[in-house]
Amino acid sequence: MANRKILVTGGAGYIGSHVVRMLTDAGEAVVVLDNLSTGFEDAVLGAELVIGDTGDKELVDRILADNEVDTVLHFAAHTIVPESVEKPLKYYGNNTCSTRSLLECCSNAGVKHFIFSSTAAVYGIPEGSSCTEESPLAPINPYGTSKLMSEMMLRDLSKASSMRHVILRYFNVAGSDPEGRIGQSTEKATLLIKVAAEVAIGKREQLYVFGTDYPTPDGTGVRDYIHVDDLADAHIKAIGYLRKEGDSVTLNCGYGHGYSVREVIDAVNRVNGTPVKVKEEERRAGDPPTLIARAEKIQSLLGWKPAHDDLDFIVKTSLDWERKLFEKNSG
Repeated sequence: MANRKILVTGGAGYIGSHVVRMLTDAGEAVVVLDNLSTGFEDAVLGAELVIGDTGDKELVDRILADNEVDTVLHFAAHTIVPESVEKPLKYYGNNTCSTRSLLECCSNAGVKHFIFSSTAAVYGIPEGSSCTEESPLAPINPYGTSKLMSEMMLRDLSKASSMRHVILRYFNVAGSDPEGRIGQSTEKATLLIKVAAEVAIGKREQLYVFGTDYPTPDGTGVRDYIHVDDLADAHIKAIGYLRKEGDSVTLNCGYGHGYSVREVIDAVNRVNGTPVKVKEEERRAGDPPTLIARAEKIQSLLGWKPAHDDLDFIVKTSLDWERKLFEKNSG
């Protein structure tokens, strides 16, 4: 256990809050920086919350100094792909420029360890069905490009300084805390399993399936779904790796196999007990038929072993959280 505090930007958001909960459960001292634009104050468990922007250099300088921070986990970002196409400068401003500002503050403060929340969107539309960390980087939207630019800045800074980093490229994150303490509360969410769960409990009228003619076994897109708690554990393992003087590295975060949209819908129907209403639509531009992680590297290097590689379990935790949210908001 470290004496210094860990700074988590975006720690009130979906993934960040699950990592914060796991860190504080492990006895780590954590300070969260979040502007609450998409995060929730009550999702921050056991940590100090500072409300503000990652791009506010004066504020970040003060947090780093006051808390003697030596490790930063950076989640704060806009993450909606279609919005990034409509509003590219919003994404480059928040995801890229604010990251550059944060990195400068970290460099000046002598931060030793930096863990960056990246995305499989940096691969664009891969030639094969799965991606290794060495696959070509060819993002097809501003969201993916904004994350890739941040990766490049972080790598260059690490080469020019003593800071070491782990870049984690997420595949399709889903599910919620199995104990129901926190979950994905994002309004107007676009992630398939959350949307399907909202349809199942009656919050949305129907689920839209975009594309049924892909070259996949059932014609719908195939994705690598990873439970948010397994992803959070990867961050804990990454901190331990850097504390043991591990070299800077980029790692895929996924299970190494995928499920189609139809298979996800079948799981939701199976766990929920009643079928959800589905409407089929044309393909969306830029959606790859299949996107699966090659995840051997993270398992061998960090000793990371998934605990929740079960689609029905992922769906159950999502449904449980949606029911809890529904009761809370209607009560």
